[in-house]
Amino acid sequence: MKKQMLKIEEMKKLQENIYSMTLTGDCSQISAPGQFINIRLSGFYLRRPISICSYSDRSLNIVFKVVGEGTRAMALLNPGDELDVLLPLGNGFDTEKCGKTPLLVGGGIGVPPLYGLACALSDKGIKPKVVIGFNTKEDIILTEEFCALGLDPIITTADGSAGIRGFVTDAMKNLDFDYVYTCGPEPMLKAVWETVPDGQFSFEARMACGFGACMGCSCETKYGYKRICKDGPVLYKEEIKW
Repeated sequence: MKKQMLKIEEMKKLQENIYSMTLTGDCSQISAPGQFINIRLSGFYLRRPISICSYSDRSLNIVFKVVGEGTRAMALLNPGDELDVLLPLGNGFDTEKCGKTPLLVGGGIGVPPLYGLACALSDKGIKPKVVIGFNTKEDIILTEEFCALGLDPIITTADGSAGIRGFVTDAMKNLDFDYVYTCGPEPMLKAVWETVPDGQFSFEARMACGFGACMGCSCETKYGYKRICKDGPVLYKEEIKW
């Protein structure tokens, strides 16, 4: 983990209340897709943890949704502004365990870290299948980015306004795969967990410190309590306890 000043290179609105932010600076310590950063914002006591969407040694991209005052303040930032960032945090996805036919399953704002994972797998010559779910067509993000990797994501919407009407598990029924990577809201993770043989699950949690000191994001697993920020956010299927 390193405290770093990063400069906003680009701010882009993707959908109503969903934004893409590209930051430049020393990002060379990021080691795995699925890790996150913790951003200090002026006027707020706690930092804001945001998953890394994609990254290189000199830049990273995050995609975030405005859900409270902190993310609302982030949406008002401009190119050229500098941010105090802790990075990289969390353990990320292990691409060595992907099997022969991996499937990426994302829900809502849990889709961005899976794009970074798709990039990493593609660099290894692996073309995963992708299912991404949203509430409505107005929430859909990153489809063009997945397509640019040669992947054609299957889209589901709860209201049927785009793609398959229903949930990601409905689309998964017709697919062949032997390993799953997934990130999204907890009800979705639980539904996926109940239907797959093996995989890695990225969890969201309220965090204070973001690096394991405060124990505020601890959750019970089959092997004892783990901190989502430090021991996660990625957990393996066999250790998850609902």
